[in-house]
Amino acid sequence: MNSAYLDIIRIRFLMMLAYRVNYYSGIIIYAINIGAYYFLWDAIYGVQKELGGFTLAQMTTYVAVSWMARAFYFNNLDREIANEIRDGSVAIQFIRPYNYLFVKLMQGFGEGIFRLLLFMVPGLVIVCLIFPVKLPTDPSVWLLYFVMLIFSFLINTQINMLVGLFAFFVENNEGMLRMKRVLVDLFSGVVVPISFFPGWLAVTMKWLPFQAITYLPSSVFTGRTTGQDVWIVLGVQLLWFLLLIIPITWVWRQARSRLFVQGG
Repeated sequence: MNSAYLDIIRIRFLMMLAYRVNYYSGIIIYAINIGAYYFLWDAIYGVQKELGGFTLAQMTTYVAVSWMARAFYFNNLDREIANEIRDGSVAIQFIRPYNYLFVKLMQGFGEGIFRLLLFMVPGLVIVCLIFPVKLPTDPSVWLLYFVMLIFSFLINTQINMLVGLFAFFVENNEGMLRMKRVLVDLFSGVVVPISFFPGWLAVTMKWLPFQAITYLPSSVFTGRTTGQDVWIVLGVQLLWFLLLIIPITWVWRQARSRLFVQGG
């Protein structure tokens, strides 16, 4: 990898480190969210041993891991790209000797590394001390989950890039940015596991990339997906990563000829 891109990762990491107090408080906020979901699901399950294919123990682990994974793959690249398009600063990127979208990817990765080390890991430790989370004991599951977590970051970032680039075609895509965040959280399985969706909607989700962000990795981590099925869900992630490159490339090429600077 070009050393310039490595520097971009390092710079974004250091920028996030300057505001680390915000993320320490974020751990508390995420723990409260997880606690609220835990008591909610505990009440929903009641005396039932299984619901939606999840036991209560699996659901507790799923909720904890899903929210902490969100801390890693979440970023605001869509808003950053949209703002740079609106104020015209993106035009400067066209003449610089690097790929603008790849730079954004590296910035997001630098932020993700920060969130992983100073948010996700300590947050998961705290949550495990408070709630009955059952972590897998097989090292191969941890390794596979880490690989799937990288794909979660890549797919979520690709969706962010795609939405952000639409600022080239509309004067204000703020509504689209907000709608995207709600859709990703809902349809990726962070709010409710996809197996709880109505039959027709659960089937529809299998044809969309959102499940590859949270639901599939968390299903592997909680032990709901095992054996050969593990490689199938990993293949689904890889497939969506490759497929999303196509619309991003097309929109980027179309957008370069439509640069419209607002303001002056």
